[in-house]
Amino acid sequence: MKVFNTLTGQKEDFHPRNEVLTMYVCGITAYDECHIGHAMTYIIFDVIKRYLKFKGYKVKHVQNFTDVDDKIIERANQLGVPPTELAGKYSDQYFTNMDALNIERADIYPRATEEMPKIIEIIRGLIAKGYAYESEGSVYFRVKQAPDYGKLSHRKLEEMIPKNTYCERNKEYPLDFALWKASKPDEPFWESPWGEGRPGWHIECSAMALKYLGDTIDIHGGGQDLIFPHHENEIAQSESFTGETPFVRYWLHNGLMQLDKQKMSKSAGNLVCVEDILSRFSSDALRLFVLSSHYRGPLAYSEEALEANVRGVERLRSALSQKNNKDQGATALDTGSLKRKFVEAMDNDFDTPQAIAVLFELAKEINRAAEQGANIGEAQNSLLELASVLGLTLKEKAQPAPEAEAFISLLASIRDDLRQNKQWQLADRIRQGLADLGVTLEDTPHGTRWKYE
Repeated sequence: MKVFNTLTGQKEDFHPRNEVLTMYVCGITAYDECHIGHAMTYIIFDVIKRYLKFKGYKVKHVQNFTDVDDKIIERANQLGVPPTELAGKYSDQYFTNMDALNIERADIYPRATEEMPKIIEIIRGLIAKGYAYESEGSVYFRVKQAPDYGKLSHRKLEEMIPKNTYCERNKEYPLDFALWKASKPDEPFWESPWGEGRPGWHIECSAMALKYLGDTIDIHGGGQDLIFPHHENEIAQSESFTGETPFVRYWLHNGLMQLDKQKMSKSAGNLVCVEDILSRFSSDALRLFVLSSHYRGPLAYSEEALEANVRGVERLRSALSQKNNKDQGATALDTGSLKRKFVEAMDNDFDTPQAIAVLFELAKEINRAAEQGANIGEAQNSLLELASVLGLTLKEKAQPAPEAEAFISLLASIRDDLRQNKQWQLADRIRQGLADLGVTLEDTPHGTRWKYE
C-alpha cells in the first residue's frame, strides 16, 4: 500500500507505527453553514479511514472543532449573540450534515475552548526552550529557531515574506506567529501566565493532536489550503515542544472544490451548502461525484455532474435488484479478480476513480450473469461490501410509518428545548439516535425540520 506524502512530495510505502493507527483531521471553524467543500474533505477522509479498517487496521481518529477564532468572534458580534452560542449551533449542524452524508464519526471531537490547560502547557514549554517569547500580553513563535521551517510547503524562509512587508512592532520577525493573543474588548478570554487572552489558531490543533494521539501521529489530513501556514506551523511548534521528529509520518492533503475555476470559500462568496445539495441529491450521488476524481486533484462543481452520478447510483442499485438464481446447479459468478482490482486501486494512494470503475464493472458482470441464470448472490454481496468501503449505501429512500411521524416530531421538539438550554450532549444523543434510524434533523431559524432518508 502506497500513499502520497506531502512532506516528501512522493508516494511512499505505508507502514503505521503500532497496532492502532492514529489519524488527525482538521475540523471546521464553527461560524457558518457547512458547504460542499467541507463535504468533499470529510467524504475523502471518511473513505480513507473506511479503507484502512477494511485492510484490518485499528484506527483512532480525532477531529477538532475550532470554536474560538477571529471569524467566530466577528460573526457573533455581527449577529449579537455570544461566540459560544454561535459555535455550538454550527458544530451541531455539522453533525447533522455529516450524518446525512453517511460519514462515520471520529472517536474524539475535542473543542479548542475545552483544551486551554494543554494549550497553555505547550506555550509555556516553548517559551522555556527559547522557541517562543511574550510581547505585550501576546506570545509568538520564533520561526528562525525552527531550522527546517518550510519543509512541508517546500519553501525557503526568505521566500515566504512578501515584498515591502514590515515587522509588526511587537514581533521579532515578520513570520513569527501568535501562540497566544492578548485580550481585546468585547472578546472571550481565558486567564494565562501572560494575562487575559485566547489561543492562536495553530496551537489549538497541536494541543489537541498531542493530547489525544501522542507525540507522533501516523496520518494528519486536511485540505491543501491548510498546508501553509497552518500545518507548517503545527509541525514547527509540535516538534519544538516535544523534541520528537516527525510530528506526523504521513501528511495527506485533498484538492479543493472549485466553482467557475475559483476555489469555493466563504470569503469568495461562492458557496453551495450541504443542506441545499441534499435537498435535491442523495448522499450516494454526492459521494460518487466527489470520489470520481482523485482526492489530490481539484474538483469542479456542477449540477450536471451530480445528475450524471444520480444515474450512476441507479446503475449500481439495479445490479443489486437482479433476481438471484438459487438453484443448486446454477453457476456462481466469481468476483475474486474484480475484488483484487479494487484493492489494487485503493492501495495506490486511494485511487477512488479506478475503484469506482471496478464497481461498475462488477455491476455489469452481475447483470450479464443474471440474464444467463447464474447464482449472483455472492457477487451482489461483494458489490455491497466494496461500495460500503466508499461509504455508499445503495439504498432506496424509505418513508416512516404514519404513527411514527408524531413521535419523531416530539423528539425533535424536545431536542430544540435541550439546545435552548445548552444541553448539547443530550440534544446530540437524540439527533444521533434518530440518524441511526434514518431520520435527518435540519436546524433552521424557525425550528427543527426532519426528513427520512
